[in-house]
Amino acid sequence: MSATRMMILGIVRWMQPVHGYDVRRELLSWSADKWANVQPGSIYHALRKLAEEGLLREVATEQVGARPARTTYEITDKGTAEFEALLRSNWWNLTGTPDPFMAAFAFLPALPREEAAAALRNRAVQLAAGNKQLSSSMEVDWVKQKPVFVSWMWELAIERSEAEIKWCERVANLIEEGVEYFPAQ
Repeated sequence: MSATRMMILGIVRWMQPVHGYDVRRELLSWSADKWANVQPGSIYHALRKLAEEGLLREVATEQVGARPARTTYEITDKGTAEFEALLRSNWWNLTGTPDPFMAAFAFLPALPREEAAAALRNRAVQLAAGNKQLSSSMEVDWVKQKPVFVSWMWELAIERSEAEIKWCERVANLIEEGVEYFPAQ
């Protein structure tokens, strides 16, 4: 939740006063659901929770026609302090993100060699497809209108994936070559 919390506080601070719909749209335009695990369905809940905690302030609620009511938010001083604390913590501290693949890889010996190598190659193909999608997205006009650091974030994601693709291929080759990876009993 801390990434979602920081992202929402930061977007509200940046765009205030702002409707939840605009917060959601901005985060999705950054693909934050993919790299920060900010789920679109959690944004409105998080806005309400942050308001309950006194980190955001509801400025107004309006309804236009038959559309659902839209609440406008601003960040409070307490919210600004929380955002800055989360921001600095994430800038200055290295934290590992839980990756279910790492947990599955810990049980490598439970898979037949052929399947393990094929799964690693498949992971590399999926990562490469994601990189291709990100690279293509960086060429779209609306992305070019975003601050340059948004493309820098996507470049980082691509480079991390490139490193993992190389690792997947290398380990798949080692498995296929018969390298022993489980101590003999």
